[in-house]
Amino acid sequence: MEDVKVAAAVSGSQLYHYFPDKNDLVQAVIDYQADTIVEHHRHALTGTNGVEAWRNMVITAARQTQAEGGCPLGSLGGQLAENDPEARALIAAGFDQWTAAISDGLKILHADGKLPPGIDPDDLATTLLATLQGATLLAQVQRSSRPFETAVDTLLALAIQA
Repeated sequence: MEDVKVAAAVSGSQLYHYFPDKNDLVQAVIDYQADTIVEHHRHALTGTNGVEAWRNMVITAARQTQAEGGCPLGSLGGQLAENDPEARALIAAGFDQWTAAISDGLKILHADGKLPPGIDPDDLATTLLATLQGATLLAQVQRSSRPFETAVDTLLALAIQA
């Protein structure tokens, strides 16, 4: 908490007013990261070009950062899931919300007949999110967006009918 206080340039009373302890601060960070990610993805997926806009958004982000820092929610999962059951549950809920946002966009494609008949939008959303997480890790360690681009584009090409 002391490091956060210094980095945020706030007094202890200000910090402890909003976050009585470290757990409250960690929970707020997880909620913020999950909400931000889900909102960005939902916005792209429900826009005019749906999955294409979403694809362009995630690829552009990977190119700009070369995945430096990794995924904010995935990184928190890697750091907290094994030692903090409450944080793990919040991160899992964030991933569930993220999957639901992707699924909502895919359901539009499904209704338009652009997904193969045997593809369930919820299952494909889980697959896409798992692909994003793995591809982010590869891009992060290779400092190249190519693994990310390849994974996303290949999966979309296999799953979506023109």
